[in-house]
Amino acid sequence: MPHTTEARLNEMGIILPRRPKPIGNYLPGVVVGNILYTSGTLGTQPDENDNDVLPHVGKVGSDLTIEEGYASARLMAINHLAMMKAVLGDLDRVKRIVKMIGYISCAPGFTEPHRVLNGASDLFVALWGEENGKHARAALTQHELGLNAPVEADITIELHA
Repeated sequence: MPHTTEARLNEMGIILPRRPKPIGNYLPGVVVGNILYTSGTLGTQPDENDNDVLPHVGKVGSDLTIEEGYASARLMAINHLAMMKAVLGDLDRVKRIVKMIGYISCAPGFTEPHRVLNGASDLFVALWGEENGKHARAALTQHELGLNAPVEADITIELHA
């Protein structure tokens, strides 16, 4: 069945936005062999003027709760899906999520970045299942991220041959 990944997203109530506009001189992703490397992205959404805006800004643990950080990570994962589609043309080319390196902007003493990044990981597992959605991961704390974003990540994806 064609476009089964996008059909699954629709069943989950997720409509892919356009991919985020680049804020620098880079590509949304690069394919090498059967691996897609995505650029880092944030949990932005297009506003009524088609500008990318962050619904959640600041540091988790002072400005934001873990739940708000989780929601930002989920939006970031949706943006990664939009980037994958922009590069690949069809999300059904994705075989599995291999690795995610996440960066969480957090207050001093915050020690639960893994709970924030679960917002992205949980979405990928819900979409592709345990075998293909679950991935290797690092959830790293940061003192600041660009645009005062709470979460950013880059992802490595295996593609069907």
